[in-house]
Amino acid sequence: MSTVERAARPGDPAAGRSRTGGATASARLRVKLLLLEPEFRDATHHMWRADGLLPRYRTYLCTMYAVIRASVPLMELALDRARVRAASGDPLAGPLAAYLEEHIREEEGHDAWLLEDLRAAGGSPEDALGPLPSPLVASLVGSQYYWIEHHHPVALLGYIAVLEGYAPAPGLTGRIARLTGLPAAALRTVREHSALDTEHLGELYALLDRMPLGREPEAAVAVSALHSLDALTRLFVRLGRSAPAPSLRGAGPVPPMGVTS
Repeated sequence: MSTVERAARPGDPAAGRSRTGGATASARLRVKLLLLEPEFRDATHHMWRADGLLPRYRTYLCTMYAVIRASVPLMELALDRARVRAASGDPLAGPLAAYLEEHIREEEGHDAWLLEDLRAAGGSPEDALGPLPSPLVASLVGSQYYWIEHHHPVALLGYIAVLEGYAPAPGLTGRIARLTGLPAAALRTVREHSALDTEHLGELYALLDRMPLGREPEAAVAVSALHSLDALTRLFVRLGRSAPAPSLRGAGPVPPMGVTS
């Protein structure tokens, strides 16, 4: 899972139709996320501006390390809870567990990429490992622990949908290299995720569309996704704060039909 300036919208909502002609669960999720996407795009565009990009990129790597190092532990917790629910007959738990088992293997080691990128960019791993992660990171990641433990692990799919759905733009690696003079060794995370996350997102949407979600589990996925996009937007606004940043409509929790990242 990764998130930088996104390459393209996570899909055309009009294309997501079920066999009966109604919108699929993944299409409904995409429509909700589109409501918040302009703010996210403004925040990331501002963050990746040319002036002062090199030190800001190092800060970005440290911040993303704080987020991405939680990806596998989050999925492992959700997998454990899904297996318990599967044993008691929860129809969502089996497909969820199978997906998480595979996705954990795919995501292992990605946090180490960020530390390697940071070292190649002239920083030190201690820059990422030492400081207390910001409250914005805690809000983004910590909410998932709560929902997994105290509601249902299916909520984590909303978080994954956002981190996979807003992948690096194909040209971002070249732009960073051109503006900062950094070598390819400092750009692995951005480069790899511009290719990996598009494929991963398709797998996640296929899972959402074949699971027997029902209204309440689907709402849990949507609330998780919208909150994640809200938190990510605020995180990028903070990263780009060395110049005037785009304003956000509100602060704190957002209603289910309009959250940010």
